[in-house]
Amino acid sequence: MLAPEKLKEIKRRFEEIEQEMADPEVATDAERMQELSREHGELREVVAVIKRYERMLSERDDLEEMVREEEGELAEMAQDELDDLRAKLPVVEEELKMKLIPKDPEDVKNAIVEIRAGTGGDEAALFAGDLFRMYTRYAESRGWTYEVMDSSPGSQGGFKEITLGIQGKGVFGTLKYESGVHRVQRVPETESSGRIHTSAASVAVLPEAEEVDIDINPSELKVDTFRASGPGGQSVNTTDSAIRITHMPTQLVVTCQDEKSQHKNRDKAMRVLRSRLYEKKLEEQRQERDEARRSMVGSGDRSAKIRTYNFPQDRVTDHRLTGSDKNHALQTIIDGDLDPIIEALKADEHAERLANL
Repeated sequence: MLAPEKLKEIKRRFEEIEQEMADPEVATDAERMQELSREHGELREVVAVIKRYERMLSERDDLEEMVREEEGELAEMAQDELDDLRAKLPVVEEELKMKLIPKDPEDVKNAIVEIRAGTGGDEAALFAGDLFRMYTRYAESRGWTYEVMDSSPGSQGGFKEITLGIQGKGVFGTLKYESGVHRVQRVPETESSGRIHTSAASVAVLPEAEEVDIDINPSELKVDTFRASGPGGQSVNTTDSAIRITHMPTQLVVTCQDEKSQHKNRDKAMRVLRSRLYEKKLEEQRQERDEARRSMVGSGDRSAKIRTYNFPQDRVTDHRLTGSDKNHALQTIIDGDLDPIIEALKADEHAERLANL
């Protein structure tokens, strides 16, 4: 049985939010109202299930008393209802446990996805290109939109690194499981002897911060413009449209040169910088995310892997999963059908959180 005090605390908090939202002074504070409305919306569903669960517990107690005190047909009817209620209670309790799993407020945000070629030279860059294609196809299948924020092409194709912004419902909460080092085993296009090579690319998924999430002092920014060197047409390479922004207090550097417009490049660079600073802020506030963050950015080394794409065996192995969830058909995954892996990882996380309730 769930702890009654915990349920009372949730209902009490819900009532406090409703009272605060009704305060005329709070109603004029748009930022505070937005925070309260979001929390109210999350708790409303939980409180509805809590009340249903508590009604069922109360009804169970009444029926048990009737079974003890009544006789004959009335007692038999009460027993039948009690048996039926006892069968339903575990289902509602499980539903309530799922509702009580703490939600990460960042899960609803858009995401900035950074893909960097690691160990493996040209083959790693080609693999980074494969990952980019995989994520854009997955985004399209979910009805999300995406845009390239910055890219550095590899000499034989693919990317040395590429950053994209993905917008849609719950993007970060879904894609955060992709953070880490991805390893590929295959015969590279650049390999003439047919030997299997092992290469790697790192993926970092950041919640896209909004201006209200992080305050950046313009005086702490060093902004440089330079001539873009990547593909994009003659005008890209003959104007100083590329932007490099350095955040002096942290020495974080963001460049963007994919747009012909200096203004657009600056806007994209600021979005990436804001998201990196926001992630840094969250990391400092929640120390429990330290290990996850360290494994997310990684070093691009072959040994620090979360997933292996084995082309000769037509298999993708996610090393965080076990049993039948661990291995998947390679072509299906590389073509963007990531749901089987992501849903399995979500289920594992939920199970771990349920165990701690």
